[in-house]
Amino acid sequence: MNSQDKSHEVLSSEKQPVLKSTPIMPVAADKLKKAEQDSLIDDIKKLRQKCQAIILAHNYQIPEIQDIADFVGDSLGLAQQAAKTEAKTIVFCGVHFMAETAAVLCPDKRVLIPDLEAGCSLAASINADQLRTWKKEHPGAIVVSYVNTSVEVKAESDYCCTSGNAVKIVQAIPTDKEILFLPDVFLGSWIKKVTGRKNMEIWMGECHVHAAMRPEMVTEKLKQYPQAELLIHPECGCLTPFLDQLADNPALKPIKVTSTEGMVKEASKSKATQFVVATEEGILHRMRKENPDKTFIPIAPEMTCQFMKMITLEKLHKSLRDDVYPVIIEKELADKARRPIERMVSIF
Repeated sequence: MNSQDKSHEVLSSEKQPVLKSTPIMPVAADKLKKAEQDSLIDDIKKLRQKCQAIILAHNYQIPEIQDIADFVGDSLGLAQQAAKTEAKTIVFCGVHFMAETAAVLCPDKRVLIPDLEAGCSLAASINADQLRTWKKEHPGAIVVSYVNTSVEVKAESDYCCTSGNAVKIVQAIPTDKEILFLPDVFLGSWIKKVTGRKNMEIWMGECHVHAAMRPEMVTEKLKQYPQAELLIHPECGCLTPFLDQLADNPALKPIKVTSTEGMVKEASKSKATQFVVATEEGILHRMRKENPDKTFIPIAPEMTCQFMKMITLEKLHKSLRDDVYPVIIEKELADKARRPIERMVSIF
């Protein structure tokens, strides 16, 4: 690795700059003129072919990035695509823990992230030292870490999971084993409620976007759109209180709790024509694109993650053109993190 590469090296997310989680507002990217955007897209396509690269984009990315990506999906889907790709280079349009996961799963691939500042407030809520201390307080416990964590935290874990397979992973663990679930308190609380797991401790972390959602936001939106189906992400701060309201009042409209990928699938197969969507608003682009005859309403206009919006066409172009920024994980650390990540990928 030359000195230029070394200056751009991403050793781990725990060493990444972390933006303040509150208050967070999206930084609007300068709008390109159509001719400029078309030219940039053409160049990106040529560079992608020249570099033998695959572009992966999370469901929360801006529309332009989603449209040019080879694959758009949730954390689990992106990890699976990274693991099976034959491309020499993976350009990860998401946040840093996602690019780290790809680098761990694909040690023979070049993994790039177009913006080093694309962090995650949830991943920043726990570090490896904190986890090691927690494990000492609960000897023999099984550690289940949400994918929204640093590679160091994953290396200290027994299982990784996504919102799409977290319930199945917890159910696969013997009931006599204590579970330490981290770092999302809302996802953990929902899993504990759904599985009926008694011996499960939950870390008090949260996503700054999803944590802001309250039950009254849901009930008000459903009053405005009484025919709409509600799709809600399990990271949402309103989830457990709303489920309790639902249990006490069966007249309330049933809800579908699922990952972003689950939301997309539900919207496609459902006979409903209106959906209230309770997650980061970036998912609406894909939902509308795949279901042009249906209406998708965001739960609130402020459901926007600044971190996810940091990657632009210009940054993607620079990443391919200048081979920046490589995500390099030390072998020993990657080897320790690979086992729980592979368990996550294998359990659907």
